[in-house]
Amino acid sequence: MNVWVVGGSGAVVNFAVFNVLLHGLGRRALVATVLASVVAVFTNYLGLRLLAHRDRAAGIGERPTLFFAFRGIGVVMESGLFYVGYHGLGLHGPLGSNAVKAVSLVLASAFRFLVRRTWAVPHEVLSRS
Repeated sequence: MNVWVVGGSGAVVNFAVFNVLLHGLGRRALVATVLASVVAVFTNYLGLRLLAHRDRAAGIGERPTLFFAFRGIGVVMESGLFYVGYHGLGLHGPLGSNAVKAVSLVLASAFRFLVRRTWAVPHEVLSRS
């Protein structure tokens, strides 16, 4: 299974959990985005470890400590960007909150990709993905 498929499924999980928490259960927006991001990080970790990189001895190609450290920074980035858009721009409805979530997710994902590519995983591992 390709790492892009795992990443895409993580984005779907992120949006699904976010919308259930915010619009379905009425949780606070920042709580919903943080929890959704954390759930997506864990599903991505499992997907990478069990599906995408199961043939490699190291599992996901990087130590779990690095994986979760960089993803944690990404969750903080995504949540901060979401907060600015949601509260700063007043985008509170379903369409506005999902648009802000999408922009914050794209920017945080770009950060995660660059970090993974630059520091966490050697280039030859990424080229085999």
